Amino acid sequence: MTAKPRIALIIGSTRPTRFADKPAQWMLKQAQARQDMDVEVVDLRDHPLPYFAEVASTLHAPSKDPEAIRWQQTIDQYDGYIFVVAEYNHSITGALKNALDQAYKEWNRKPFTAIGYGSVGGARAIEHLRGIGVELQMVSTRSAVNIGGSDFMAIFPMFGNKPIEDIEAGLLPSAKAALDDLVWWAKATMAARAAA
Repeated sequence: MTAKPRIALIIGSTRPTRFADKPAQWMLKQAQARQDMDVEVVDLRDHPLPYFAEVASTLHAPSKDPEAIRWQQTIDQYDGYIFVVAEYNHSITGALKNALDQAYKEWNRKPFTAIGYGSVGGARAIEHLRGIGVELQMVSTRSAVNIGGSDFMAIFPMFGNKPIEDIEAGLLPSAKAALDDLVWWAKATMAARAAA
């Protein structure tokens, strides 16, 4: 029997007034309700990373900055990732991009999915994340969770500020599909990495 994949739910925004906690806690609840993965929150606020300033990525040279090394050790222990993705100006946050850049081999051959939010459900940011993930030799799931449009306005604090459960009926099918894909790819890549 293959061990259950260890999954990190990475909160990709660090702003003091971020909205990320609401979708992060909802997605954590969906993942924890399953029996086929172990999931933990990894908050970028707990990793005060400097801007990437190493001589090269960890593909070519070890990092020297202690926070970068601690970050690499943190993410290396997981078999897959769920990114909580805010869309800032049609892309991911600077904090998330910097965190992705601070590692390389630690991401390799591991799958990820995302829950994105914003006017178009974080779709453009998730697409950027997928392109970055490919360069980091990661596997993107086809499915992701998108909170956009009137659903986003209903739960965003500056507008409706309703509980996320008010809109979850529309989110549950995509969350199930995303997590099903993530577990499948996590098991496949765990087996492949073990055989290599």
